[in-house]
Amino acid sequence: MKIGLISDTHGLLRPEALAALAGCDHLLHAGDIGRPEILDALRRIAPLTVVRGNNDEGLDWARELPERVELQLGGIDIHLVHQGTDVPARLPESVRVVVSGHSHRPLIEERDGRLWVNPGSAGPRRFKLPISVALLHIENGAVRAELVALQLTPT
Repeated sequence: MKIGLISDTHGLLRPEALAALAGCDHLLHAGDIGRPEILDALRRIAPLTVVRGNNDEGLDWARELPERVELQLGGIDIHLVHQGTDVPARLPESVRVVVSGHSHRPLIEERDGRLWVNPGSAGPRRFKLPISVALLHIENGAVRAELVALQLTPT
C-alpha cells in the first residue's frame, strides 16, 4: 500500500505535488490547507484523511475538520496531527506512525519505536526550505517513508 502525505499547502496545490501523489491508495493532509478546492483535488486522486491546521482555524469550511485523527491503513495504526507538539505524550502502543506538518521542515525519524514523518510544505516556499511531499510504503506489516522533493517547473 502506498500512502501520500502532504501538508502546509496554504492555498497552493502545485501540479508537481499532484503528480508525486498520483497512484497512491490513500492520502493524508496534515493541515494548513488554505482552500477547500485543494481537498477536492486530492480526493480525485485517492481517499483522503485530513486534519485542520492552525491557519485553517476560523474558516467556515474547515470548522468540521478534526484536529487529530487516528486511523489504520494497511494494518498500520497512524496518528495524524498538524503540529508535532500536539501529539499526546501517551499514544496507544499500537500507533506505529505519527504524521505531522506545521514546521515546513521535511523529516523522517525513528523515535521510541515509532516512525515520525513530516512531509514538509507542498505550498508556498518559506525561507529556503524545500518544497516536498512524502510517501509511506506499507508491505507485509513493515512500513517505510520516503521524502519527495518537488522539482518545480520555472514560471
